Amino acid sequence: MKADNTGRRGRQKQGQWLWPLLSILLGVGLWYGLIGLFQIQPFILPAPHTVWQRLVTTLATGMLQRHAWVTLQEVLAGLALGGSAAMLVGYALAKSRWLERFLAPYVVASQAVPTVAIAPLLVIWFGPGLLSKVLVCALIVFFPILINTLLGVRGVPEDLRDLLRSLHASRFQTFWLLELPAALPALLGGLRIGATLAVIGAVVGEFVGADRGLGYLINIGRGQYDVALVFVAVFALVVMALGLYGTVALLERSWLGWQRRTE
Repeated sequence: MKADNTGRRGRQKQGQWLWPLLSILLGVGLWYGLIGLFQIQPFILPAPHTVWQRLVTTLATGMLQRHAWVTLQEVLAGLALGGSAAMLVGYALAKSRWLERFLAPYVVASQAVPTVAIAPLLVIWFGPGLLSKVLVCALIVFFPILINTLLGVRGVPEDLRDLLRSLHASRFQTFWLLELPAALPALLGGLRIGATLAVIGAVVGEFVGADRGLGYLINIGRGQYDVALVFVAVFALVVMALGLYGTVALLERSWLGWQRRTE
């Protein structure tokens, strides 16, 4: 029985890597096929090996690492700022109906106005440096994390609240022992979304005004018709987003392991 379970887990682990690898190989094959079928010029769509050569060059010169590090700093700082603010405001709104009604127009407006329209104002007010990009990231991640925090706290079963009241638990004890664990799945779900949106926010800010970062690198490639460089920067953004998403997923697996054991 143990051998069967071990073999099943081994096949599952192989499948976790095999299918993504096959998908990548299929995508590269379709890429080559598209170029050959329609005779697409390299300045419109470069071949995969051309992009690979450009990637090796940018890595060798250190250009990709420098710009990626700038974007990563913006993403992490914006995610931390926007996520912290969203959790605090979301918890306050979950505990107070009148505060929710009072702040609802501002919360909805923060999501209704496109980030592309706000980013130029932030660059004008705070300059083209790091701060304006961090604020763009914070704005774009604020709403999904806030909503998930609000729903998570309000989704706490009322009978469990009554139980803690009967035990004369303090507000902090209620938060720490009940509300935080109960809201954690929804909160981490919002953080997953925010982790990918923060990358978008950083690039939007860099498009508007920057002299560093992967968005700036894309602008350079676009202006010089260096499409291979654009692909390299885009792939770096994809890897960054996947890494952040995977980090939150690992945290979720670690912090919510008790749920799986209970089930």
